[in-house]
Amino acid sequence: MTQRVAVHTRLKAGKEAEYDRVHAAIPPELAERLRAAGVLDWRIWRSGRELFHEIEVTDYRAMRTALADDPVNLAWQARMAELLDVEDDYSGDDTGLPLVWSLA
Repeated sequence: MTQRVAVHTRLKAGKEAEYDRVHAAIPPELAERLRAAGVLDWRIWRSGRELFHEIEVTDYRAMRTALADDPVNLAWQARMAELLDVEDDYSGDDTGLPLVWSLA
């Protein structure tokens, strides 16, 4: 069974183009670590500074735990901290956004 988790983040003002450029091709080693941690797909939509992530993963909490101290993820999160209003250190009990409605 897989989970589909939605997450919302916000860019710092003026960082939209840089964020798009950085995400045009993430480092292959990061993609490898995400897959190893159970991520099947990760999509991001952007509206202005607002980012909406949809993550398909085998176990969201286990993925975050696996990546919390991973050096490849730590380097990526440091880079993202330059662009995001609030950085994510992969600690805490994040469970994503609550599902309000589904047509399914």
